[in-house]
Amino acid sequence: MSESRRPRGIDPRGPRFAASVTAVLLAIAVVLSLTGTATAAPLPALADRVSDPAFLLVAVIALLFLWSVLSPRTAPWGVVYRRLVQPRLKPPTELEDPRPPRFAQGVGLFVTAVGLVLHVAGVPWALPVAAAMAFVAAFLNAAFGLCLGCQLYLLLQRAGLLGRRRPASV
Repeated sequence: MSESRRPRGIDPRGPRFAASVTAVLLAIAVVLSLTGTATAAPLPALADRVSDPAFLLVAVIALLFLWSVLSPRTAPWGVVYRRLVQPRLKPPTELEDPRPPRFAQGVGLFVTAVGLVLHVAGVPWALPVAAAMAFVAAFLNAAFGLCLGCQLYLLLQRAGLLGRRRPASV
């Protein structure tokens, strides 16, 4: 991509704010899933599994991830950050490429969706494990600025699998 076609940069504190809120929601989901139907043996009927509060919360989180992938400018945590938090902060010293954080939201969507599907399919512990994995990633981003999904994006980009146009075949 040429410099003129590159996406505009974003305030790197925005994704960290979103990761903070997401980490709190995922921590609650992990606790709920450890005390709900996801760890029961044998797993209860499908209707009980899909009405479990942990399942519902992880489904909402997955929908929020989806929203962030499809329309990052209108995603709730981004809007809250831009309207309520960012005006109270100094301008960022540098901006970051929006593609890695957006990809990271897709990774979060994938992890939570796999947990939801496996839970519905009756796989024990799938929901708490998926929620815990997503929590660890969100917590690392919120607390330390280490975005695992962003690092994966950069690794795939270096391998030539994402983000760069390949030269036309001769």
